[in-house]
Amino acid sequence: MKFRERLFPFRLSWQTRPAVVAEYLQSKKNIVRSNCEKLDPRQVVAGAVQLEVKLFSDVREYLDEMHRFTALAAGEGVQLLVFPELNSLQLLGLIPGISKLAQQAGTEDTAELPVTELFRLVGPVFGRIVRQTFSWLAQAYGLYIMAGSFLVPDGGRVVNRALLFDAGGRLAGFQDKVHLTVQEKKWGLTSGDSLAVFPTPLGVLAAPVCMDATYFETFRLLERQGAEIVMVPIANPEQYNFWLALRGIWPRVQESTVYGLKSALVGDFLGWKLTGRAGIFAPLELTQNKDGVLAETVSAVGEGFVTATLDLVALRQLKDNHPYLGDINPGLEQKYFPAIYSGAVPFALSADDCSLARTSFSG
Repeated sequence: MKFRERLFPFRLSWQTRPAVVAEYLQSKKNIVRSNCEKLDPRQVVAGAVQLEVKLFSDVREYLDEMHRFTALAAGEGVQLLVFPELNSLQLLGLIPGISKLAQQAGTEDTAELPVTELFRLVGPVFGRIVRQTFSWLAQAYGLYIMAGSFLVPDGGRVVNRALLFDAGGRLAGFQDKVHLTVQEKKWGLTSGDSLAVFPTPLGVLAAPVCMDATYFETFRLLERQGAEIVMVPIANPEQYNFWLALRGIWPRVQESTVYGLKSALVGDFLGWKLTGRAGIFAPLELTQNKDGVLAETVSAVGEGFVTATLDLVALRQLKDNHPYLGDINPGLEQKYFPAIYSGAVPFALSADDCSLARTSFSG
């Protein structure tokens, strides 16, 4: 490694040192709030950000952007605020020559970019900035913040990790993405192997990441652990398609009887076209139009912000009295699930069984 390359992490760390971040955040004129001081389970105010990705050459630009949305949310009484997936990509603008990399990404396969190696180098610095920033914001405005997800070095691995901060600014928990995209696998990211829930005064929270919401099992496992509000940060590198988007949070909310919050990262970035609509979703029975949507941005491009009030008492009553979603069959699950998920399927029909079945139905 060249001397200049070895020196870069030290230069980056010095430019973004905690004293610089703290001094700039303290200079912000925020109205002191404590939105979580008085909590009513019938009126939990949630907010979801639709963030347009930009490359920032100064860490203070990143602080401004995160502060702007948090101040907006706090002013609207939000108690739980959700940011999108990959919410530190903006800090790549601090890297000299990133524009050249952007041009390369526009003409080459982005799956071949050295993403894992890059975040092993800059991840510790970015992680410190993120933790300091959102800890301060959560405490300053007195609300819970799911800061989004971040590419984080963890031992020899690099994971896509969502971070949750409580209203006192403490890290309340984290969730590693358990279902990686094809591109993330090519980059060399490592998938998580557990799903966490976070009991809070706002209800039981969970934060699966983007692709995790594609699969029914994710929400079922979280709901079985008591999750009531499931936050999903996304960054979809694809043209927006309403029907394709339905593979995500909306059906999972209907199947699992939970509230769902989706925050989206959108815009053009390193050869990607990111699209998505931030939204807040509920079981059909708990929405005015019986469509499962409490709030959603109008467009899948450009920044946006939505809020909605969640009634946890109504959710719990619906869960206890739902006509069919509570009808489970533990015996059937115990019979099939262990073998199926371990890769051994002893109950699959053989060719002889199928032949016998055809004979029986044909009379």
